[in-house]
Amino acid sequence: MTATGSVLTSEQLLAHILTSLDEDKAEDVVQVDLRGISEMGDYMVICSGRSSRQVMAISQNLVDHLKQDHNRASKVEGKEAGDWVLIDTGDVIVHVFRPEVREFYQLEKMWLNPTAPQSTTTPV
Repeated sequence: MTATGSVLTSEQLLAHILTSLDEDKAEDVVQVDLRGISEMGDYMVICSGRSSRQVMAISQNLVDHLKQDHNRASKVEGKEAGDWVLIDTGDVIVHVFRPEVREFYQLEKMWLNPTAPQSTTTPV
């Protein structure tokens, strides 16, 4: 709920998340529309911090911002290591990576360019 008591739509939540990430200097921010693709959420946001410290700060500031300004609790995983932090806000899933870890996992390729399995049989 916002300060006025209204519930945020997934689009409004996404906008608030993107603003928070921009304010904290997150780099290479990519948003993925998951509607119709996955039931895990409506959107996924993937971004990078230059160091483990920045990854942790971006993540903590986002969680704090959502809690304080919108009374929205988030589930957080990976904050202690600072390599890859996953923040589940319900409608929007946020991944904050160190650049090397992001390059290794390449989540963008999996979600932005899904490839259909190739058939090994020829149609009759």
